[in-house]
Order: sequence, then C-alpha cells, then structure tokens
Amino acid sequence: MKRILLIEDDAEVARLVELELKEAGFTVEWAKSGMEGLVRHREKKPDLVVLDLGLPDLDGAEVARRIRATDDTPILVLTAQDAVERKVGLLSDGADDYLVKPFHPAELLARIQVQLRHKEGSEVLSVGKLELYPKRRQVFFGETEVRLSPKEFDLLHLLMSRPGRVFPREEIEEKIWGKPLGRDSNVLHVHVANLRAKLREAGAYGYLRTVRGLGYAVRPGRGEEET
Repeated sequence: MKRILLIEDDAEVARLVELELKEAGFTVEWAKSGMEGLVRHREKKPDLVVLDLGLPDLDGAEVARRIRATDDTPILVLTAQDAVERKVGLLSDGADDYLVKPFHPAELLARIQVQLRHKEGSEVLSVGKLELYPKRRQVFFGETEVRLSPKEFDLLHLLMSRPGRVFPREEIEEKIWGKPLGRDSNVLHVHVANLRAKLREAGAYGYLRTVRGLGYAVRPGRGEEET
C-alpha cells in the first residue's frame, strides 16, 4: 500500500483530502506544518508528498527545496496562486506537479497516480500518450488506464517494442502463442479487434494500425485502418 505524506495546515482541506486518498487505497500521514512535514518525510519515507504552499511556519516552496535536497520523492503542490511565474518557480524549487485550489478530488487522485507511475516506471514504453509498463503489466492512455487481457497486453507490448514497425501475422503468432495458428484461424484477428476497441474506449484512436497484406503496427498521429 502506497504511503502519502500530506502537509496541510487547513484541517478541513486535510480531512477531505485524507478521506479521498484512503478511499483510493493509500495510507496517509498528515503533517500540520512545514517542519512537522520534514520530520515525517525523514521518518516515514513516503512514496509521494502532497504539499500545501501556504504553511504557517515554512513556505511550501522551501519545504519542497529541502525535500528535494535529500531524495527524489515526487512532490505535488497545492496552491491558490495561478500566476505563471509562481508555477514555474514551484517546478524550479523541486515540485513535480501542482494543483490550483479549488480542485476536484478526482483530479488530485489522477495526478498522484501519474507521479507514482513515473516514479515506479523506470521501464516504460511510450507511443504518443500511450504508455505501457511491462513489469506492472499496466497500460495507460494519458491518465486513463486501459484494462487488457493477458494476451491483449502481450500483443500491445510486442507492437510497442518497435513503434512504427509492421509485425507480420506469422511473427506475432509465434511470439504470442508460441506457434503459427494456421491460415484459417481468426484468433489474432479477434484479439486485435478487442485491443483496438479498448484503446478507442480510452480515447486512443488511430494507434493500432492494420497494414493490409503485411501485418500490424502501433503508430500515433494518423487515421486508423480497420481489420
């Protein structure tokens, strides 16, 4: 279970954020000040820090700088300031992302998930906004997870291992099923159709291509052909 350190002096905001995070399956440590947050960070070693900018003792930017000086824990800053200069300054001080108040809990959760994926996903295959994490066997399009069957994942993994390359049907069958399936088999066709439908449902239009007479490929940015 991932541990989130919440550094927030506003008890009402902290209570709401803590509730949302716990419902999403996170363990939450709450610190009410910058100094307490630094101590909790050192002792608890959280997976991510949610940091309010306006703290009573230390400025949130200073807290971010001190955390970043010790390790690479992802830092998501909550701020009421929407000025571009301030946002740029936060990122320069060590924040990985920021969220302007008021914010929707769903957006907070989505941004936390993105930062945790980046932290964990030292190995990630990316084609445009489509990301595949081999070790965790997860696929995301932007912030939306694409839930695939094991064979669908293996198929997409193969195609994304060489973006733009057209994989012949025979090669795909050998690598995914371990043998040719035969000219009359529609197993690959069905898996491609299901995979394409799931990608489309997540908003990933045009990524899975059929190159008629040759095979299949994953490419971003062009119209999608039907199987």
